[in-house]
Amino acid sequence: MDNIYFISQSTSLTLVIVISFIFAFLGIYHSKKNQGLNNYLTANRNIGLFSLTTSLTASALGAWILFGPASAATWGGIGAIIGYSLGTAFPMFFLIYLGKKIRKEFPKGSSLIEFMRKKFEKSLFKLILLMTIFYMFIFLCAEVTAVAVLINYISGTELWITALIVLLFTLVYTLYGGLRASIFTDNIQMIVIGILLFISFYYVNSFTGSQFSFDFINKKNPQLLSGSYLPSYTAGLTFFIAVAATNLFHQGNWQRVYAAKDFKTLKQSLIISFFIIIPIVFYMGFSGMVAFSIDPNIRPDLGFFSLLLKEQTVFLSLFIITLGLALTISTVDTLINAISSLIVVDGKATFNLKKKTNYLVFSKYIIIFLSVVSFIIASKGFDILYLFLLADLFCCAFVVTVFYSFYNKSISEKTAYTSIIIGLIGGLLMFPTPDFSKSLLVGILLPEEIFISFVSQSLLFLSFVVATFLPFIVIKAKKL
Repeated sequence: MDNIYFISQSTSLTLVIVISFIFAFLGIYHSKKNQGLNNYLTANRNIGLFSLTTSLTASALGAWILFGPASAATWGGIGAIIGYSLGTAFPMFFLIYLGKKIRKEFPKGSSLIEFMRKKFEKSLFKLILLMTIFYMFIFLCAEVTAVAVLINYISGTELWITALIVLLFTLVYTLYGGLRASIFTDNIQMIVIGILLFISFYYVNSFTGSQFSFDFINKKNPQLLSGSYLPSYTAGLTFFIAVAATNLFHQGNWQRVYAAKDFKTLKQSLIISFFIIIPIVFYMGFSGMVAFSIDPNIRPDLGFFSLLLKEQTVFLSLFIITLGLALTISTVDTLINAISSLIVVDGKATFNLKKKTNYLVFSKYIIIFLSVVSFIIASKGFDILYLFLLADLFCCAFVVTVFYSFYNKSISEKTAYTSIIIGLIGGLLMFPTPDFSKSLLVGILLPEEIFISFVSQSLLFLSFVVATFLPFIVIKAKKL
């Protein structure tokens, strides 16, 4: 689809710089009086209901919501949207129970990895740490790519310019203020996001009229709403498993579990966040179905923008840039601080550096290195959804073993290690290539013809199912 929603590069760049600068200034100013390692890692464990709720919600959402749900909805239908919505929100409920347990058993902690370090020996805990950082790094790459692609689509600005500005300003205030700065800016960003999403709903509704309805989708693409449309079920389950599993490994969530001033505040914040996230993600996915029903030739991940930018006004283009930046920066600062906190907390046990090593400073060097790599990747404009799905697969291979071990004390390190590796290998064998036509096992190692059609048509679904549940089978088999 040609870029027809054009504003000048100078206008869009000015807005990107101004918004990024405002968030950086606010983050630094607020955290000036809240310095120290406790504030950097857990915001001194005294965050209240409003701040915790907006921060949890803003961190769970990101620029990916503008692309991912709309794209998935065009082939996975209503099932994909429901799965995406519940998958994004479900960890909030799960964190109520896990959060209570981990805060009670490890009250001075600040990460999930610390808890796992007590449970397992060094080799497995290092594998879990590596996977968690890898997932959050991919998330960082995808977020920066998403906002760069968005601004390129609107104004033609080269990807690397947007990526550089966003990363630079976010690094400045997050590495200075840590979690305290991240939570404070999340509060403002979530208010901005909420207001802009309401306005976008009003505009999309007025531009599309009766087309923004289930009836219209049913008339144009009835399969997307059909109860007998198999991809709807497989897509729904795929996104639920994938997104829910990854969010449980998000260190940003675990930092906020510890940052809550008490468990009552944590529980209320998680429940409220759950009910805010679902309609937002659903709305984005629904926009994708409507856009696809209006014009089947649109780029699937640009469905939301094709509806909102119908009038091609400068105001709406600036509006979209502001929304995209607020979503991106709220997620990027969370990821930067989350990765940094893991290195600070678990660095000594992992890297075994000299005794005098300052792990806070060391973590900042690692973050700057990862940011440079993510800048290079974002400049290439890779497929955002595919990047996420690859990271999701890794988390799925770990999720059952790690969280089952919370409640089953008899799982040995060797069993846990074996189950994770087997799950990961199984998932990667089924994981589709970027064009989703084949996988390593189906179509490369073995001819596609020897498999039933359901297998070749459901590679993504099967890869997540295998990666998630194969470790459980291995654990159970070891007991026999």
